Amino acid sequence: MSEGISKYPRFVTKNWEPFDAVELARLTEKIVCREKDAARKYTAFYVAGVYGGIATGYGVGCCLRCVFCWVSPSRDFPETYGEFYTPERAYECMASSAKKSNIHEARISGCEPTLCKAHLISLLEYIEDDQNIKIFILETNGILFGIDKDYVKKIFNSFDKVYLRLSLKAGTPEDFQRKTGARKENFEIPFQAIRNIVDVAGIETLGKRWHVAAMSLDPRIMTVEERTALLKRLVDIDIRLLLLLEEEVVDPYDMSLRRLKAAGLELEWPLKKVYKPAREALQELLRGK
Repeated sequence: MSEGISKYPRFVTKNWEPFDAVELARLTEKIVCREKDAARKYTAFYVAGVYGGIATGYGVGCCLRCVFCWVSPSRDFPETYGEFYTPERAYECMASSAKKSNIHEARISGCEPTLCKAHLISLLEYIEDDQNIKIFILETNGILFGIDKDYVKKIFNSFDKVYLRLSLKAGTPEDFQRKTGARKENFEIPFQAIRNIVDVAGIETLGKRWHVAAMSLDPRIMTVEERTALLKRLVDIDIRLLLLLEEEVVDPYDMSLRRLKAAGLELEWPLKKVYKPAREALQELLRGK
């Protein structure tokens, strides 16, 4: 184990010791990435119903420990789950799933896809040459893109099929630490990732090649004050981010409920009220309502 992380983080608990997200990313890569052949761990390949149907590689490993996360225990026990797939083998599994179901999109889910950089880059090279797959949706928490602008450049400058969805977890450093298990000092990194994307791809590509998502529509998990702080941070980068902001609520998946309970958070079900989406409020403002 590394000097900073004495014990590999699993579920967030009430007496949690925050970790450094970048350090956990590197530690997790040692478990789920294989350097000699750029392989990474997956547990399954299948077609998911989201995005209208998408070929999905269910990967292993993440550098955050979000309390509302829905994915399997492979997130917390990466040494126990999955087997290694080379980029070529992972691509073949995705391509086969897409072709059989007559769909044209692919992604990696159930993990942080930007871990195992060599694997992702090589996989995307195969995707880029595939005539059937038109879009690869890259869902990320932004940690590695926030510390490595060259990684962002590689993705946007080399792969036309990539559409990036960057997910924000909290609106203040304190809430970031409480919800993700990572140190509050890491809060700024995903916002730096957004600035890196704007610098590399341009704000004019927003909605065409990327957008921002946030767990910010659910009053049970985000207060008005925290949500206001999050939206202000986005406005400080570019107000147009709000026009395409994808806001989410916590869904009652079994693993989400278990993780919330472990963290000492009890949410009322069913969800009875949500905030007005920021994009709607901004559109009304722009129309003068």
